Amino acid sequence: MSAEAAVAESYGYRRRIRSRMLVVLALLILVFVVALLSLQIGSYPLSIPQIFQGIGRSSADPLINHLLWNIRLPRAAAALLAGAGLALSGNIMQILLRNPLAAPSTLGVSQGAAFGAACAIILLGSGQTFSTGNEAVLLTSRSISAACAFGGAAFSIAVILLIASFRQLTSEALILSGVAMAAFFSACTMLLQYFASDLQVAATLFWTFGDLGKAGWQENGLLALLLLLTAGFVLYKGWCFNSLQWGEEVARTLGVNTPRLRLIGLLLTCLLTAVTTAFLGIIAFIGLMAPHLIRPLIGSDQRFLLPASALCGALLLLLADILSRTILAPVVIPVGIITSFAGAPLFLFLLLRRRVQ
Repeated sequence: MSAEAAVAESYGYRRRIRSRMLVVLALLILVFVVALLSLQIGSYPLSIPQIFQGIGRSSADPLINHLLWNIRLPRAAAALLAGAGLALSGNIMQILLRNPLAAPSTLGVSQGAAFGAACAIILLGSGQTFSTGNEAVLLTSRSISAACAFGGAAFSIAVILLIASFRQLTSEALILSGVAMAAFFSACTMLLQYFASDLQVAATLFWTFGDLGKAGWQENGLLALLLLLTAGFVLYKGWCFNSLQWGEEVARTLGVNTPRLRLIGLLLTCLLTAVTTAFLGIIAFIGLMAPHLIRPLIGSDQRFLLPASALCGALLLLLADILSRTILAPVVIPVGIITSFAGAPLFLFLLLRRRVQ
């Protein structure tokens, strides 16, 4: 390669890096703006100065301080953390399983987590049921619910990986295995509900709706810890994830311990999805859609695609939450319903435009 060609190649590489960094920066700004909008909107509208005064607890109105710190800030934080976590989990699964349709909801991970949480609520008594009020179920032992949810999610992943290792299935067959696991866990959940009381059935059904209002500071703290742990791992292993795009054999020749990378990656995403589902219910399509929406702008470099997918997921869930609180105000629709309604046609549109890579 001539000196001129080397310089041109180096310049092109730096230009691509700068463009990707600009996309990530633009996503950060959008997430910040939409988060402020989320704090403004509600039955009691707030201005930007009131929001910053309330966050600093310097507002003269105690109602604003209470409204922000006990209702809107926990909800916005849950949207940021859950959206980023589900999108990051979906992107990791798509890389590790080399399938663009891999996501917590399509591999049965969310359904397994929901079944585990339902076992905790109905069989282990980790929830209290109510026939009146805004909440139909209150988790009295969140650790038991999260542990059971993780058990169900881990079992789903373990079965899929065992089937793949024994039969050497293709990536398409892995997705079909995930669909089968999702159906199995849904049937198990319905079986539990069949023998439960009417209030327990209503409580479990209400709990499965993705609702950001269930999260408090304790739940958000745990979600933030798991998200930081997962994000730190994938950023540290960014080059290893890049090598998987050229095949497992190529990754091994480059020194990547692919079985260990796949095991740790799937365990972290499983734990993150399980805890998110245990606290907030099932929020579909975020993990599937966010990577596909941002990939045309970022490309396939996982060092940038992974954080960009997380920011895109946070942005999507914040927008879905705003829509859920305004479309039929003052009635608040569970955000899981909004993401399902919006995600299905959007994903079909991307398929028809052949933008899914």
